[in-house]
Amino acid sequence: MSRKLNEQNRDKQGSSSSSFHRSVYSEIEEVGWEHLVHLSEDLAYMTFRILGKKRQSHIFEIYLPQSYPKCAPSISADVPYVCELKWSITSRLKDVVLQLREHLEKLQDFFSIMDDIDKKLCVVGPIQPSRATSFRQINLGNDCFIVLAINVSDPRSLPECRLLGPEAITDKMRKTWRRNCNRWTKDKSIGENLENLMETSLPGPRQSTMEDQQVECGICYAHCLPINDELGARSGSGSDYTCDNSSCSRAFHSVCLGDWLRSITTTRQSFDVLFGNCPYCSGPVAVKVDSNV
Repeated sequence: MSRKLNEQNRDKQGSSSSSFHRSVYSEIEEVGWEHLVHLSEDLAYMTFRILGKKRQSHIFEIYLPQSYPKCAPSISADVPYVCELKWSITSRLKDVVLQLREHLEKLQDFFSIMDDIDKKLCVVGPIQPSRATSFRQINLGNDCFIVLAINVSDPRSLPECRLLGPEAITDKMRKTWRRNCNRWTKDKSIGENLENLMETSLPGPRQSTMEDQQVECGICYAHCLPINDELGARSGSGSDYTCDNSSCSRAFHSVCLGDWLRSITTTRQSFDVLFGNCPYCSGPVAVKVDSNV
């Protein structure tokens, strides 16, 4: 009797597991397999690539609890904060992605301002900031720096600041900041406001170095491929393919891009060249691959 009950329990668990797998695969299909970056073997963890309004790519990690779909999945992402999911027993992964896209829309002004700071000012920290980082350390010259903390909810408002450097100089800067802080206006860029408040011109972006030019791959997120005999001459090499779309220009290892294109059903191949779409902007890409693979 005990053996029979155990067998029945195993059958129920197997049936439940199969049902769960079918359900998750169906929900991923609704989102689109082209957006899936990673899926764990037990299907409890997955990552999706979601494009923002300006075609920036964002990676969202989704964890499915054992009680899914009765309970909402948990979300982790490279954004300042993650929205609280609206969830019901009838909700599906496509509803999660829709809410995440709407959340990205609300953060577009913040992303644009942080990008503008990085492009126009002499930013010295953090090195390679993530999309979640809301502060910047900016070189003011004369061995002085200002650390700006941007308000994510109101990114064009006067940010919190901290001045670093020789006390004799920074003390004057603090007094100037306090005296002029009412000059800050939301219709001007961060750089224009800073120069107006500090009553001085600011250094431009620092010159890029060879280390800065080592761009991480948009698929494996590493600067260089691993040292591996199977990769042959490409072992340890950096990114060698860039999307032709000037508004994207994402860099890839051609090996990684080729592997990704092979996983997409819309990719076509002519001789040893794969033709498909960029995983970030969906623009056309063509990459030469090893014909023996």
